[in-house]
Amino acid sequence: MAKPTRAHDWVYRAPSSGGVERIEAFFAGHGFAPHRHDTYAIGRTLKGVQSFQYRGDWLHGLPGTTMVLHPDELHDGEAGTEAGFHYRMMYIEPALIQQILGGQPLPFIQQGVSSDPRLAAATEALLRSLDDAPDPLQEQDALYDLAQALSLAGGTRANEQRFDYLAAQRAREFIHSTLERTVTLEELAEHSGRDRWSLSRDFRLLFGTSPYRYLTMRRLDLVRASLLQGLPLIDAAMNAGFTDQSHMTRQFGKAYGLSPARWLRMQRR
Repeated sequence: MAKPTRAHDWVYRAPSSGGVERIEAFFAGHGFAPHRHDTYAIGRTLKGVQSFQYRGDWLHGLPGTTMVLHPDELHDGEAGTEAGFHYRMMYIEPALIQQILGGQPLPFIQQGVSSDPRLAAATEALLRSLDDAPDPLQEQDALYDLAQALSLAGGTRANEQRFDYLAAQRAREFIHSTLERTVTLEELAEHSGRDRWSLSRDFRLLFGTSPYRYLTMRRLDLVRASLLQGLPLIDAAMNAGFTDQSHMTRQFGKAYGLSPARWLRMQRR
């Protein structure tokens, strides 16, 4: 992979693989505005200091530590020194972790930045190189190890609430089948077989975000794919089910901390 030598912002996106998006990036100063993913964001700083606000604290990602940002947690990012920061990150669907852990509450790493050697070893296998897509079985083994490391590092959270994983999964599958139109919680409840408020609670517990946020993020996935294929912003927005371009642009900024135009300019394919 050819990386630039000048000190300007860039992002390299690795070949895609199911359920995991991997990037390598450099930011010389301010990186991105406060935003939220509906995935785990797990990675490491390669050079420099990555400073960010997370759950009311200023945190600093240093070489040798592992950053683990929980789904739907607000955060930003900027260089902690004048040298900028160079890092690798992967974004993992909570549903993938669920398949491994068997419908347990999502592991939560309280500090956001961890020195736990189990996390370091598990992330190394998935972030060692971004040039080539990993062997599918190798990646699945690494994801299993990562899910176990997250569970151990996060500790066991007491949870006396009853939840229905299968119902939440049926709702998730229905969302994927209806990205182009408005979806109501009543519809999700009908297709899941669970009452709407219990479903809403279970969905957050098991997939890390609300049904509406999950739907919005899947639409934004379509927008990003369309932009990389060269579609104009308005076409990308309408094809993904947004009411108009400005609606999509607002949601894009909330999700990624960048405008669609800036995000597209930074991509190195």
